[in-house]
Amino acid sequence: MAAGNLVESGEAPAALIDKVEQVVRLIRSKGIGIYFVTQNPLDVPDKVLGQLGNRVQHALRAFTPRDQKAVKAAAETMRANPAFSAATVITELGVGEALVSFLDEKGRPQVVERAFVLPPASRLGPLTPAERQVAINASLLFGHYEKTVDRESAHEKLAARTVAEPQKVGAGGTATAAAGGMFGGLMRAVTSSVVRSIGSQVGREIARGLLGSLLGGGRRR
Repeated sequence: MAAGNLVESGEAPAALIDKVEQVVRLIRSKGIGIYFVTQNPLDVPDKVLGQLGNRVQHALRAFTPRDQKAVKAAAETMRANPAFSAATVITELGVGEALVSFLDEKGRPQVVERAFVLPPASRLGPLTPAERQVAINASLLFGHYEKTVDRESAHEKLAARTVAEPQKVGAGGTATAAAGGMFGGLMRAVTSSVVRSIGSQVGREIARGLLGSLLGGGRRR
């Protein structure tokens, strides 16, 4: 989560600063990171600045008294390094340089260091087969999906069941495969649903007649 130039020191109402501090505390307690990005460290109030652990400070030019105050404020928020003066180095940083201070594994701020910020590295074009295989072998899912599994589909199961059912021959010599096949089972399910929904003598008579005409049985009236 990033927030930039939310408040100006000395200009924002105290209630707003208190609310921002409260939100930052709540977010940190849930293990979520929040970033304040600003061109001037004075834009972030001290109460909020005290809740931020990691610091990345780029160059500041101290041309005015307010700029000098900003440089001093930025330097004082970092853990001092005996090897150099942070306030002096901030004004000397070049393009791609920054002063960085991060929390260690125990949550303690480390001494500030002068570092170069490397640009993101990228590459155009696909991986070679060898590179792709290395990436596959290093994957956590390697060994789980290498085997091809061709399971029997529902369509194949129903088709096999229909072929296996013996065909029944009616009195006139006409084959009536619907009685024992898939269509017969489907019609039974449909008519049973109709009977349950209608629940009347008329519905039962209609269903009985429908089954009789389709399946070749039933009484003739």
